[in-house]
Amino acid sequence: MNNFATCLLFCLLALSACRSGGDRKGQKQDSDTTRMRLEMLNQQIEDDEGNPELYNRRAKSLLADRQFDKALKDVNKAISLDARKADYYITLSDIYLLMGQPQNSREALIKATGIDAKDKGALLKLAKLYLIVKDYPNCYATVKQLLEIDNGNASAFYTRAIGLLEQGDTIRAVDDLRQAVDKNQEFYDAYIQLGELFSIKRDPLAALYLQNALNIRPQSKEALYMLGLFYQENGQYEKAIATYHNLAKVDTAFREVPYNIGYIHLVYQKDFHLAITYFTESLQKDPGYYQAYYNRGYAYELLGDYKKALEDYQRSLKIKVNYDKAIEGLNRLDKLRVRK
Repeated sequence: MNNFATCLLFCLLALSACRSGGDRKGQKQDSDTTRMRLEMLNQQIEDDEGNPELYNRRAKSLLADRQFDKALKDVNKAISLDARKADYYITLSDIYLLMGQPQNSREALIKATGIDAKDKGALLKLAKLYLIVKDYPNCYATVKQLLEIDNGNASAFYTRAIGLLEQGDTIRAVDDLRQAVDKNQEFYDAYIQLGELFSIKRDPLAALYLQNALNIRPQSKEALYMLGLFYQENGQYEKAIATYHNLAKVDTAFREVPYNIGYIHLVYQKDFHLAITYFTESLQKDPGYYQAYYNRGYAYELLGDYKKALEDYQRSLKIKVNYDKAIEGLNRLDKLRVRK
């Protein structure tokens, strides 16, 4: 298991503290709303300077506007006025997290849970932060504490699953991931993780989990590519090609789409002319795709067009020096005494 899932958790946790931007129109609307909220809060604080809740609210608005230093100043003011409010430490944690200070963020959450041991939001964030710093015992202990309060918390099961995966305990991780999607049937990330794990085992359930992910996000490049690859690696070539074509509609610049279709035609369906067409399309999307040059060259070689094969092998080597497959291709052609 690589660090992708943990990074994803970090991003999701950060985004939970501050809304991410959408299109430009949406960003402008959010900015206008934040500005109006800040103006209102400024006036309220001017009228009631001793109210800690107002400083906390303004800190959250400043955080949404990515004014981290001002947000930090406001939440600290709120804490100085009332140090027994868990929510203020949660706000402090969110600020530190988005400032790239997970250690300080964790300490703030520990204070929050010390004040209110049943704050589900604080416990979940704390479990995720323990996961980020790879403190698995505390991560699992915090998840256990949260599940004792809320046994239906899908994110708690998912967080523990990622920790178990990082520690190599796939069996228990799968159990937790299944719990996550059972508790929340719209849990896209859990379906993706299940799809990946069952793809490794070549289990047909992989396709089911990935289809569930696509039901939630029909234009997910990640889910479409994983599903296409699963079909490809399990001999369902027509389904793989159809899935890749759907992916091409979502992202016209995705170089792996024509490459993988070309690979299917080259290796499995032995349609070398069609393979060349798709490898050429892949190279149009990325002229530096040396593997596509090699595979197109190999298709030319199988068709007996040794001159074009030679040219593609040499192009591949210009991009990737000492690329072993291209060298092997040139050696094959050399035995045939092919010269440019």
